Amino acid sequence: MDQLHNIFEKVLSLVVTVWSLELFKSGGNPILLNQVIIATIHLVVGFIISKKLSIILSQKIIQRSQIDEVKAHMLRRIIYFVLLTVFVLIALPIAGIPIAAFAILGSAVAIGVGFGAQNLFNNLISSFILMVEKPIRIGDIVVLGDTVGRISDIGNRCVSVRRGDGIDVLVPNSHFLEKEVINWTLSDQNLRGELKIGVAYGSPVEKVKELLEKVALEHERVLKQPPPFVLFEDFGDNSLMFTLFFWARITLPLDLRRVSSALRFHIDALLREHDIVIAFPQRDVHLNSLQPIEVRMIKKEQKLDNSAH
Repeated sequence: MDQLHNIFEKVLSLVVTVWSLELFKSGGNPILLNQVIIATIHLVVGFIISKKLSIILSQKIIQRSQIDEVKAHMLRRIIYFVLLTVFVLIALPIAGIPIAAFAILGSAVAIGVGFGAQNLFNNLISSFILMVEKPIRIGDIVVLGDTVGRISDIGNRCVSVRRGDGIDVLVPNSHFLEKEVINWTLSDQNLRGELKIGVAYGSPVEKVKELLEKVALEHERVLKQPPPFVLFEDFGDNSLMFTLFFWARITLPLDLRRVSSALRFHIDALLREHDIVIAFPQRDVHLNSLQPIEVRMIKKEQKLDNSAH
């Protein structure tokens, strides 16, 4: 029993020694292991509290002031960084590190980290510029090269663009400030579409124009102002070419394509109803031969008999 008690005392003494182990000195003050552990736990808890509390406070402010989604997102991030800074300033004295020493150390670290994390800081600063200048907003429909999607989130490092097929594309924040980005809904959600239609030569062109405008005006998603209009574009090789221009209000990347598809269905039915032929490519084939070409007409019955033999 005494032996077990001695072992317990030795283990306890070792734990106390390790717990009070001096790691280094800062400004003549020893920094102990227990201070670092307590400060680390404080930072982790502070990180969680800052995140949760920023969401709660921003929601309360949004409910009272009715601000838009972009400003709410920016407000949430500002509250989060302010709370996190407060927890860091509290954790430093707990760890025994003077704030003045931390400022000097922070400057040295910032220089070293700056060279290795230029892209990270570039994207972080870009996120605040995007929030202030608002070249893009949450909910905007943008075109990035071959990618068309809706902005679902603007984060510290990247912007999440959700494509029409449900795939999220993560784009660095700096991309929206350094490269060309097409924003379909920057000023409003109205977008112009156009449809090209070719009808056969001899068709009544005024009637074609009237029918195309009628199709556009009857569709519920097509705006009445500005009104849709039709241009007689050209005398093509195989058809008379018309273009229907219209404006539609869109909220999703595929909305304009859905409207265009519905208009094509209606145009096809209406032109058939009025006996107007939608043109298709036609070619005349000329055979150059030194000898006459023999052409024979074979009855269907005779052809069947020959195939039976």
